[in-house]
Amino acid sequence: MSNASDMTRDRASNVTQRSAATAIVRFQRDERSELTDRVAIEEPLEIRVDFVANGERSVRSLSITMRTPGHDEELAAGFLMSEGLVRSARDIESIRPCGPESGAHDGNNVVKVRIADHATISWPNVERHFYATSSCGVCGKASLEALEVPGLCPIPRDGFRFTVEAVRMLPARLRAQQSVFEETGGLHAAALFNSAGELLAIREDVGRHNAVDKLLGAQFFQGHTPLSSNLLFLSGRISFELAQKALAGGIPMVVAVGAPSSLAIELAKRFDITLIGFLRGERFNVYSGEWRLTGN
Repeated sequence: MSNASDMTRDRASNVTQRSAATAIVRFQRDERSELTDRVAIEEPLEIRVDFVANGERSVRSLSITMRTPGHDEELAAGFLMSEGLVRSARDIESIRPCGPESGAHDGNNVVKVRIADHATISWPNVERHFYATSSCGVCGKASLEALEVPGLCPIPRDGFRFTVEAVRMLPARLRAQQSVFEETGGLHAAALFNSAGELLAIREDVGRHNAVDKLLGAQFFQGHTPLSSNLLFLSGRISFELAQKALAGGIPMVVAVGAPSSLAIELAKRFDITLIGFLRGERFNVYSGEWRLTGN
């Protein structure tokens, strides 16, 4: 696992490609001023999959998502893992940028995932993901069963515990590491904490689900999944898709500064995930799984 100094160096090396300068006019009370501000970069990323079908290799476009550049390989791996398309890091032989020779308008915004010969992909299960914006998540499905990734199981109730006081300290610990957010104010963050409240990893992106996919992808590459001893902290709201990604990663507790959706709460209760929202100062709401909290 990377330490804090490694994470700082990693984020610093990506700042130039994740934010950009832009000229603005600012009105404040009776004053008008022209100045330069920084904004989060948003660009499309196409994920292509190189897989074996009927004894022959084929390449197919799996998804196009609007994301903040950086950690693209982790994003692709986290997406495939959290959607149930791969079960182990051994299912992926390689993930590489396609480059200009890919034939895309911008080959630097295309990655190709080469799936191992032994792994298979069920394409009907992923057709809803062919295009995803940076914030849309899943849509258009009428029932929880229709949305669920096959093979997901409830999180064990024993083991992981987290103190009430440590929950209250999460926003400050996250904000101290959000370098690009401090510059732009335009990125979502997903962070992984251990049971002692120590920050283990963080990823930022214009898309909530992209930030989570990058975070999970990094852990997946390192062989750390399932993340049964960790907490997922989100800088925004908790949608169904984000709760489902946490479940796919084996994460027992999800905490956010924003609100959970009704479907996220339903999924959390069904699969024994501790779900906490509206974390503001000393206050937060527990929607599911209070048994994992200790102290008052």
